[in-house]
Amino acid sequence: MVTPREIELKLDCGAAELLELARHPLLAVEGPTDPEFLSATYYDTAERALHRQGITLRVRRHGERHVQTVKAASSAAGLFDRSEWEWAVDGPTPDLSLIDDTPVPDVLGSASAPDLNAVVTTVIERSTRAVAHGTSRISATLDQGRVETPDGDAPIWELELELIEGDPADLFSLAQTLAETVPLRLGVLSKSERGFRILSGTLRRPSKAGSVKLSPDGSAAEAFRAIAIACLTHLRLNEDVFLKTRDPEGLHQIRVALRRLRSAFTLFKPILASDPAATHLRQEIKRVTEPFGHARNLDVFLSETLAGEMTRRPDEAGLDDLRIRLEAERDRAYGTVFAILESQAWRSLILDLSAWIETGPWRGDGKREPVSARDHAEATLDKARRRIRKRGRHLHRIDAEARHEVRIEAKKLRYGAEFFASLYAEKSAQKRHKAFVAALSDLQDHLGALNDLATAHSVLASLADTGNGETSGVDGRALFAAGLTAADGEARTGQLLKAAEKAHEALLDVKPFWR
Repeated sequence: MVTPREIELKLDCGAAELLELARHPLLAVEGPTDPEFLSATYYDTAERALHRQGITLRVRRHGERHVQTVKAASSAAGLFDRSEWEWAVDGPTPDLSLIDDTPVPDVLGSASAPDLNAVVTTVIERSTRAVAHGTSRISATLDQGRVETPDGDAPIWELELELIEGDPADLFSLAQTLAETVPLRLGVLSKSERGFRILSGTLRRPSKAGSVKLSPDGSAAEAFRAIAIACLTHLRLNEDVFLKTRDPEGLHQIRVALRRLRSAFTLFKPILASDPAATHLRQEIKRVTEPFGHARNLDVFLSETLAGEMTRRPDEAGLDDLRIRLEAERDRAYGTVFAILESQAWRSLILDLSAWIETGPWRGDGKREPVSARDHAEATLDKARRRIRKRGRHLHRIDAEARHEVRIEAKKLRYGAEFFASLYAEKSAQKRHKAFVAALSDLQDHLGALNDLATAHSVLASLADTGNGETSGVDGRALFAAGLTAADGEARTGQLLKAAEKAHEALLDVKPFWR
């Protein structure tokens, strides 16, 4: 039996932008586009068994009709390519006699409490029009409404571009053209997922990177796609949170997502080598987001380095002057970050990246023999481990910049270990993976602390020098306090170096989980 599929690109916007889209020439059609009013209820078990497996079961009311739909997990950020089953039903509750050919029975069969309950409701005003773009026919759907749960609700304004027939690349082409004049962001949450995040309390909180599920029988190209999509999803979730809350953890997670994505480009370089767009995109991501690092460095200095000094020296007036000066600098740095994230160039870059992941030339023509994900993982992790072995020798003899390079290599190895973990599901491999990641984390912690000290020196140096040979105007008490903070950091450096060297030796003693 051929599984029916839905290929759909989701784009987020605001209420004003949705009105502008409704009048956009590219979405114009002959005849009326009267809105429909839809309500849908999503069902799951008390333990959210379906949601944990990426499955939704809903019943939507459309006038006097009810339609039951099951959708399986999406594998993309923005591009929702999902298995989908639909049936007409008699009323608002699910008819479980219809779902035998879907994944739902298996999930419910293994659930400890399989009873289904209504958990999320959406109320939507929808306008749909069929348009032609490129060689494809596309359904453009403009939705506005709310997702409602017992724990709260959230507004919805989004454009969905669904492929009726043709090339998925045309979905991105249309989105990119629309985004030149209307602020659109890549959407990574379905309506039901918004509701489940309200229920879990995570919709408006920063989130860490989730695990990536790779098929042990899959190709390296398929693995890269899954990893890149996971990084892009992690980025977009935290971008939305940071723009709404200014939570420093949101900015930190944005940077983590970007580092993981750039590391994925490096780890899969042999797979991407034939596509020059890979190098361009990686360099563009680094260039555009360079100012994010300065804002994050100020966050760390204020919340950790300076906060610790103020606890140890509560009567030192210069420390409070220093805090005020650096908080003002952080506000300026945050302003730069917000300007980047709100720019049309940034939104377009994210759409370009998503389009390249899904439709770029790197995916090949299917004529070359694919490299397996496991073979690629083993070669890549071996190479990364050798670099750590070589560059991490004699950490006390190399300068701060060279130690920073070791830290970067350790991060790449850590990300690789996380990306490829699901390829090694054997119990013995999982045990070795846990030991390997623990040892690697220990090394990263010490190298990170050393890097924070080096960064603190840079932050403090900027207080006394504007860069043109003139003083910055910071008063003497702040400079004195800065000197005390720097001296305390120097005292810790020796201890951290010894601990880092010990952690490096311990890491090399751990058996690789991929062998």
